[in-house]
Amino acid sequence: MLDHVEIIFDNMPEMLKRLKKASYAERMEKFRSEHGHFFREMTDRVELAEDKDAAAAEIAGALVGAAQERFTVRGKIKSRIQADMNFFMIYYVFPAILMTRSACADQVAKAVRDQWSRSFKNSDIGYTDYDSLLGAFNEKIFGLF
Repeated sequence: MLDHVEIIFDNMPEMLKRLKKASYAERMEKFRSEHGHFFREMTDRVELAEDKDAAAAEIAGALVGAAQERFTVRGKIKSRIQADMNFFMIYYVFPAILMTRSACADQVAKAVRDQWSRSFKNSDIGYTDYDSLLGAFNEKIFGLF
């Protein structure tokens, strides 16, 4: 299940640099074209499952486990990397899940969010859809970057 899903994080630093409305839209399109199959696999698996909560929890565990394995060095994840991971989840992963338009997308996103919060220190994050995030940009996200 979700073989090699850790590759979704490969370009994380570049995807978070100088986030502006236009660059975010372009990067999200590229992200979905390269990795959209992972998010469809997640939602399809839950849709087909008899126990949807258990399937969503299993998917969340697989995704979080892959992230932990990818970024853990000597038993820890550097705080800067963890902050970037949190932003990456908020800006790319959760919106990509929700953009599958699956009836189970929100259930998958909630399971991932909850597992993420339990698994990483200081990572009680939320999520929203792509259109809401894109609308939050003026030229730069909240005028900050």
